[in-house]
Formats: sequence, C-alpha cells, structure tokens
Amino acid sequence: MNRLLLDRLLVALLIATGAAVARADTPSAASPNPPVESVTDASSDGLPVDEAKSQITYMDGLILGLVEGITEYLPISSTGHLILTNELLGLNEETPLYNKEGEPISIEEDGVERPFTMADAANAYAIIIQGGAIIAVVIIYWNRLMTILMGMLGKNPNGLRLLRNLIAGFIPAAVLGLLLDDFIESQLFGIGPVIIALVAGALLMLAVEGWRKKHKQGQKPDDGPDLHELTLKQCVTIGLLQCVAMWPGTSRSMMTIVGGYVVGLSPARAAEFSFLLGLVTLSAAAGYKTLSLGPQMLAALEPGPVLFGIVVATLSAALAVKWLVAYLTKHGLALFAWYRIVLAIAVAAVMFS
Repeated sequence: MNRLLLDRLLVALLIATGAAVARADTPSAASPNPPVESVTDASSDGLPVDEAKSQITYMDGLILGLVEGITEYLPISSTGHLILTNELLGLNEETPLYNKEGEPISIEEDGVERPFTMADAANAYAIIIQGGAIIAVVIIYWNRLMTILMGMLGKNPNGLRLLRNLIAGFIPAAVLGLLLDDFIESQLFGIGPVIIALVAGALLMLAVEGWRKKHKQGQKPDDGPDLHELTLKQCVTIGLLQCVAMWPGTSRSMMTIVGGYVVGLSPARAAEFSFLLGLVTLSAAAGYKTLSLGPQMLAALEPGPVLFGIVVATLSAALAVKWLVAYLTKHGLALFAWYRIVLAIAVAAVMFS
C-alpha cells in the first residue's frame, strides 16, 4: 500500500476515534437488563458519570474497536487506553447485570459469589477484543506463520527455531499472568495506576531510545540478528520485560520492543518479534478470559456489538502494524514517549479538576 495513503488512513482512524469518544451514547433498546436510573454524582475515579450503563452498544463497539486496534501494537498501552475509554463511555460502573430472563448473573471471586457487573464485563471485553488485533497479525505475517508451520512439520529448521524463541518469550508471561491475574484486575485496573504507568513507560522509552541512537548509529533495517537467530536467553529476557506490561498503562508492545533493542534487534525486527510474541500472548489472554467470563458475557451482553468491535479492531490494527514498522525504522520511539506524557497529564488534569 502507498505509504502516504497508509499514513492518511491511520490519521483518519485516530480522528474518528476522538470524534466517537466525544459523542454521547445511550444503552441499546434491546438490552435485557432492567433500566438504571441516572446518577449525577462523580464516579469513584473522579470522572463524571451521566448514566449507569448496562450494555455495550454498537457505538461502544466502534470506539473500543478503534482504540484497541490502533493502540495494541503501538507502544502506548492498549489496555490503559481501553480503561480510559471505558471510563469515558460510562462502562466502568458497578451496575449488576441480568440475563434475558431478568435473573441476576453472578461470578465467583475468592470462593464467594458476587454480582457480575458492567465493570466486570467491560474489563473482560478489554481483553477479549484483542482477538481483532490477533487476526490482523495472522493476516499480515502469514508467511512467517507458514514458516513456523513448516518447521513443526520438520521441513524448515529456521521456522522451528523461531517457534522455540516465541515459546521461550511467552513462558514468563504465562506463569506470572496466571498467578497475578486477580491481583492485577482488582488493584491496577484504574485511572491512577494507568497514569503512573504511562509516565514511567515514557521515561523508559526516552532513556532506551537515547541509548540506541548512541550505540547503534547508522544501523540498517536488516542489521542485527534475524528472529530465529536469537538465543533462548535473549528471548527469555524479552519475555520477562513483557511481564512488566501486565501493569495496565505500561504497554506490552513497548516493553517487547525495548527488549528487542536490548538484545540487539533492529527497530523493524524488534517490532516484528513484538507482533509475533503478541500473537501468542494475546491469544492466551483472550482465550483464558473468554473461557472464564464468556458465559456471563453471553448471558448479559448483546453479541452483535461485541463482535462488531472485534471486526473494527482487526481493520484498524492492520493499518497500525504496517505504519509502525515504517515509522520505527526512520524515527524510533521518542514520539510515543511524549504522547504518553501528554496523555497522562491530560487525564490527571481531568481527574483532579
């Protein structure tokens, strides 16, 4: 695709996202949940709430799909953006949800049953919608994935080594993710932790970018090892750094790209390894969340808007992936660091105003 056209399409998506967030949205008329009276006091995180919602609507799906697709592979934290967007859309409320028969839906937490709320559904959807970003990587990196498949069949040793490297990078997140999932959702899925992570991640990116420019001056896009040439130690290093991104607002993409820089990958290959590792990590996270909370979401939410958001995420993620590789090769990470700082300041200003 023409590079100028790609840039324009991505900018258009960013503008559409901002415009959509600014629009007021109302719950679907087909909602199976009882109506909830409007509330006028402030939410627990300090942002105003006009109405407690009990459904994800098509407009919500459009907005969340754009936000997820554009931010998943950019080093600016998709989860952090989705948490902020859920807050703006009024989806982070503790409104109990009901099935189509009007019966309350419950989940088990620490051995105790409690009501399944709109906030539970929104947080789960923030993980499940990553399926759209997964599909985008499968389409764009189909040739790499076929190489891995040939390696599994014993026909391509480089493909088998790449698979080994991706598994080595995934294992740390798999272990810590299962151990810390409940803690992360209960303690870190909030506006305050996201602001802290946005700023901390920005400072790390600026430091690493300064180091890379000093030590890798003149590096070409194909300089450094290819992905299958990484050692197990290098892949585990990237995987451990990826675990830091379990803190919402940090960015899995940012930590894995930084990890790629540390082990000697060029920006383009660091981004590619980040995408492929994300394919494994995001698939596991989305699958786990679908299995654990899928029945409750199916009972409470209309499937149309949920699936629509995933389709939007697929299309916007494909554009973002193509754009990011070209941008990193020429300009590096600094722009995204400054964006994170500006976003953190803006959100903090809203919170404390």
